[in-house]
Amino acid sequence: MAQYVERPVPEVTHAGTAPTRAWALDRLDHPFQLEDLAAHAGMSRRTFTRRFRAEVGQSPGQWLTQQRVDLARHLLEHSELPVDRIAERSGFGTATSLRQHLHRAIAVAPSVYRKTFRA
Repeated sequence: MAQYVERPVPEVTHAGTAPTRAWALDRLDHPFQLEDLAAHAGMSRRTFTRRFRAEVGQSPGQWLTQQRVDLARHLLEHSELPVDRIAERSGFGTATSLRQHLHRAIAVAPSVYRKTFRA
């Protein structure tokens, strides 16, 4: 005879990291530390990092850099803004930093990307 042991579904005690990701996306031009993201989510750094990685599949820092690169690429394709202004708006701060991150991500300079993918 099989026994049935009732195991209630655990109550969800967190909202996840989605609200914090949305918050960060609206503020990509601001500098963020892991502490800022964790505080926004109301979690410790360790808990936030663990949950973030489980939900997104990468670290908060990797995700944030990718979102900034994506924004910079969009601005290069669809705006007339100079590279230094795109660097500021995408959160890289300087054109040099943008160049380094873009080159690391897609192996091209901003000016080459703009010429190639201009809408």
